[in-house]
Amino acid sequence: MATVVITGGSRGIGAAAVRQFAGRRDRVYFLYEKAHDQAKAVAAETGATAICCDVADMQAVKTAFSQIPEVDVLVCNAGICVSGLLQDLQEEQWDRQFDVNVKGIYHCIKAALPSFLEKQSGSIITVSSMWGQVGASCEVAYSATKGAVIALTKALAQELGPAGIRVNCIAPGVIETDMCAGVDPEIMNQLKDQTPVGRNGRPEDVAKAMVYLADAEFVTGHILSVNGGFVL
Repeated sequence: MATVVITGGSRGIGAAAVRQFAGRRDRVYFLYEKAHDQAKAVAAETGATAICCDVADMQAVKTAFSQIPEVDVLVCNAGICVSGLLQDLQEEQWDRQFDVNVKGIYHCIKAALPSFLEKQSGSIITVSSMWGQVGASCEVAYSATKGAVIALTKALAQELGPAGIRVNCIAPGVIETDMCAGVDPEIMNQLKDQTPVGRNGRPEDVAKAMVYLADAEFVTGHILSVNGGFVL
């Protein structure tokens, strides 16, 4: 039985991950920022412990991790996206995406590292995007943050490997979550038609890949594409 910490765990991919890890009887803690009712429901359903925390705030992260006795698996899933032309993107929107999507991972890994280093073992899973691999028009800041996550993962895998700590990344494709809720249904259908497996992804598709990486003892520094073949 592992102790698993998942950020952004109240909905979407994060909630699916909570269900997957809790379903195999791991001790699961998940962080969330605003979705109190959804977090309460996920906790009641799974038996996981919900902790309200903005991962962009280092002190809030330290306080959250002080409530967790140890960490075996850290899933850095929390992320936000602001779409639009770069010329219309406000500086605070750019900064907030980097604060959550990149600095949030830094904060959480820093908080979990003492537990990992003490045991000389552990698994860190970051979440990027296929847009971090190839870029997306009208999602320049988001793509930039997710590209940074990939670079962070590869560098940290080399740094922490000698200490028995594995660091891997998942790059999801089009996944049917709240992040896609505002996308025109016609565009979602077009994206589905462009996907070789003939459908868009579900949160469970990504969550199952997280469980695999948590257990894959000889895999580190890997970027696992969970996109149905959209980006090869």
